[in-house]
Parts: sequence; C-alpha cells; structure tokens
Amino acid sequence: MTGSVPLPNNRRPAGCPFRPDAALERLRDDPELPRVPMSNPQLGSFDAVLVTRADDARQVLADSRYEAGFAFDRTGPRTVMNQPGILLNYDGEEHARYRRMLTGAFTVKRVRALTPAITRIVNAQLDVLEQAGPGADLIETFAGPVPLLVICELLGVPLEDRDDIQRRSATGTDVANTLDDQLENFAAMAAYMGDLVRRARRAPGDDILGDLIRRHGDVLDDDELIGMGNSILVAGHETVSSMIGLSTLALLRDAEQLAILRDDETAAPDAVEELLRLLSVAPPLIRQAATDLELGGQTVKAGERVALSTLAANHGTDLVPDAPDRLDVRRKPVPHLAFGYGPHQCIGQQLARLELQIALPALLRRLPGLRLAADFASIAYREDALVFGVTGLPVAW
Repeated sequence: MTGSVPLPNNRRPAGCPFRPDAALERLRDDPELPRVPMSNPQLGSFDAVLVTRADDARQVLADSRYEAGFAFDRTGPRTVMNQPGILLNYDGEEHARYRRMLTGAFTVKRVRALTPAITRIVNAQLDVLEQAGPGADLIETFAGPVPLLVICELLGVPLEDRDDIQRRSATGTDVANTLDDQLENFAAMAAYMGDLVRRARRAPGDDILGDLIRRHGDVLDDDELIGMGNSILVAGHETVSSMIGLSTLALLRDAEQLAILRDDETAAPDAVEELLRLLSVAPPLIRQAATDLELGGQTVKAGERVALSTLAANHGTDLVPDAPDRLDVRRKPVPHLAFGYGPHQCIGQQLARLELQIALPALLRRLPGLRLAADFASIAYREDALVFGVTGLPVAW
C-alpha cells in the first residue's frame, strides 16, 4: 500500500492551488499503479487503485466494465448521490436511457440560445459587485451568484428561494459534514425539489423540469425527477462557481495572461479550456471493476475500486509536453479531463464553458483595475469540499 494521498480535494501543495502536490506528481511518474487509502462521504473509507495518467484515465472511463453506479442502493437512505435519477448511479443501457432524457436540455444549439440570458445575469451581478465596492468578496458577490442564478433560471426556481438553495448546495458538497448532517440537508433539498416537481407537473414551464415532464413525465416518477433536478443544481452551481473564483485568482497572479483575456475578444474559448485543464476543480472519479481487467500492464481485480485524479492527469507531460503547470491562455486546447470522458462525461459541459466564456472577460473588462485585496498566502481554500475552490476572494479595483 502506497502512502496516503488525501482526497477528495485532488491534493495540492500548500500555497500553490494551481498544480498537484509533489507526492501526487511522484505517483503519476511511477510506472506502477499504486493502491492508496481513500475516504469519501458517500462510500466511507476504502482502498483504490490510483490513476494519474491521462491515457490510463481515458481507458478506464471509456470501458463500461469499470462501473460508476456500483454503490447505488435503492433501498438505502437518500443522500446527494444515493438518489434515483442521478446519472452517476447507473451504467449501461439504464444510464443511457436517463441520459437521453436529459440530453435535449444541453445540446450545443440550446445552450448557445442561453447566451442573452447568461449575459444579462452576468451584467446584473457585475452591477451588484460595483455597488458593493470599491472592494468586495468576489465569491459572495459574483462567482457564487452567477452560476446559481443561471441554474435556478433553468430549473424554474423562484428568486426568493435562491439563498436557501445556495446554502444547501454548499452543505451537500462539504465532506467535513457528518453523515447525519448530510442526510438532514438532503432531506430539505429533496423536499424543496419535490415541491418544484409537483408544481411543474401541474403546469410545466419553459424550464428543464417542465421539459422533462412534457416529454417523459409518463415514465419518470417524482423521485427520479427530484434526483435529476438536484444533480443539475449541485453540479451546475458548485463547479462553475469554483472555476470563476479560482480562475480569477490565477489570472490576478499573472498580469500578462489576464491582459490577453481582457483585451482580446477572441481569446475566451481557448483561455477557458486552459483554465479548466489547469485548475481541475472536480473531485477524483471513482469506478469499480466488474471483472478482472488489465490497466497499465497490471491487473485490477473484480470488485477493486479505481480513483482517477483528473488534476494529476491534466498536468501530465503526456498531455501537455511544454510546461503543464504554467497558465498559458494562448495554448492550443488539449483533450483534458476536466469534464471526465466516455459515457459519463459531464452532460452540462457546454453550459459551463459558455458561462465561463461570458463571465470571466466581462468581469475583467468591467473592472480593469481589479486586484487582489489580501496577501496571496492568506487565501483559504475549500480543501474539505468535493469541489476544490477558494472560500473567499477579497478583491478591489
């Protein structure tokens, strides 16, 4: 057993949140796949084969014999993950069936049609940020609210309910909370989403829940719709919020790269891909082998769990030969793993990309004098959360 690699925060060195720490890098460079102890709020403590190289990760994620839904217990208590309707709880045809139902809400065409709405939300929240200034916490006033408002609009969540939604979403992804806290929080989330589902059944609106009910309401029960709604809410809010905050911090540490994104109207797409790769805020991806399998010249036995560190894989020289730990917004995009890979690849990735492509340049152009209002060394990080990010980001302009 190799020494402990603390996860789920994709371990990073103290004071350097933009790269894997040295221990994780050494494991990536070791030709042997290590087996490491892990802890997860849903799965408890277990040992796993640690995958840190991009090619190995793609092999696992593309192979349906490495199952994602191995821990789903339909008879057990409901939690953020142990809930019908959540795509990661299913494999094979069952997973494909649920995914097909959701795909229509996240096609490239439909996401692009959201550009005016996202732009409106971003500009309105920039107004709030400016009014709070000339100094404010960027997470509280911009990075947190923008993706929450986008997702709530997509789900038809009333404006007055959004503060509670944000609080419950943050609680649900904080691994420092006890299981009892998580169960209590999820019960509140499920009850609220159940109210939205029942309201949508009575009068389906022009939102995701309304669309699902119009097209599939005869085959989806309320429990499945609750799971779909909450998974969209948590995944669509937490990851984009963390990306906005951590991306801004990375750019504030590199004036040249910041200026490119601020001043070049064509730079956003490539810049966002580079930031997604570099920062890799999502947690390790967990799979379980359904049968004996070969990986990297070694045997993964049936029943063994595999943990894929997208952070380590996205910083490997096999993926980015030239300075993979350096931010380069002009870098030609590479096939990074920030959204996973294979059948379970993030269904909302095009929406996340669009939000970042709109929000980050708009922030830098509205506030060209934006600067960090605290010592970099004093910034605290969400090391106890499933999604890595900053807890607060004091800025001034």
